[in-house]
Amino acid sequence: MSSTGRVWRGFPTAASTTRCLSWAARCTCWEAAMLQGGLCSAVDLYSPEEDRWISLPPMPTPRAGAAVAVLGKQLLVVGGVGEDQSPLKVVEIYNTEEGRWRKRSALREALMGLSISVKDGRALAVGGMGADLLPRSILQQYDLRKDVWALLPPMPTPRYDANTHLLANKLYVTGGRHCKRPVKAFEVYDTEMRSWTTLPTMPCKRSYGGIIWDPDGRLCLLGGLRQGGGHQSSKFTKNVNIFDSNQGCWLKSDETVAMKTKRADLCAASLRGRMVVAGGLGHEPTALDTVEAFHPQKKKWESLSPMAFPRCSTSFIVTRDRLLVVGGVNQVPSSANEILYIKEEEYL
Repeated sequence: MSSTGRVWRGFPTAASTTRCLSWAARCTCWEAAMLQGGLCSAVDLYSPEEDRWISLPPMPTPRAGAAVAVLGKQLLVVGGVGEDQSPLKVVEIYNTEEGRWRKRSALREALMGLSISVKDGRALAVGGMGADLLPRSILQQYDLRKDVWALLPPMPTPRYDANTHLLANKLYVTGGRHCKRPVKAFEVYDTEMRSWTTLPTMPCKRSYGGIIWDPDGRLCLLGGLRQGGGHQSSKFTKNVNIFDSNQGCWLKSDETVAMKTKRADLCAASLRGRMVVAGGLGHEPTALDTVEAFHPQKKKWESLSPMAFPRCSTSFIVTRDRLLVVGGVNQVPSSANEILYIKEEEYL
């Protein structure tokens, strides 16, 4: 695959001031990306059709690190960290038809680092860190129509900043952190049976890696900072680990292909059937501009055109078969925005 088949293009800077972006959500009702960043209340919307950012009414509560879910034509913002650096229990929702924010029923306790998914119009919020800085095992469900939070069976392993993915009636919870240290726990919640199952743990403890669920229902862990043991220091890795949800096991190392470049805190997405990684933090440490994609037929990673601006800690989202990479950090917060296009002949 030649790099000419894939093209990066810049797009306008967000309407609000430069900031590190804490979340990005695809709003299917608009086919647009919404961003909220840093410890502030600003919210911006990018319209692909108009190629411009639109400033929306600010959130009533300034916050960072909130959990976000799209419920129909409404944007749910849950918990996070407030101006006093303490977790929040505040829940707010933005109605796209009314063009305004409303406060909703608060969480049972203040939490940051929640992970959230949507199932049948309800939000499932997992884990989090409380005001005592300890992780939680809580699983709670929000019903928008009733404006009620309900407790469900807690997950076996307390943690925060976990990755969640909904596959049919199964909610997979991967990794996360416990008292600032990464955990290897991998568990799944059956929404019909209302029970948890412990799956084979992740092959290694890592943080700041990329996570992709491919179209075949496989969990792919890419790169990251691998935690050292004993007197060993943590190291950047280019390893790829894959869990096959159909077989219920991790693939052997000789069945996976490592990336070309060691990187952590990267952008990782599935774009037209291929795993794509961009930017991140490399050795020294240095922000990267390199981009690579995995070719499933050739079974190898191939270099793509680099981003114009090296950075890590980006927000990113795939919409209309385009990868939007927004903001990030390169020693200081970046306002760079870029889109990766794939030419027609590059389709799988």
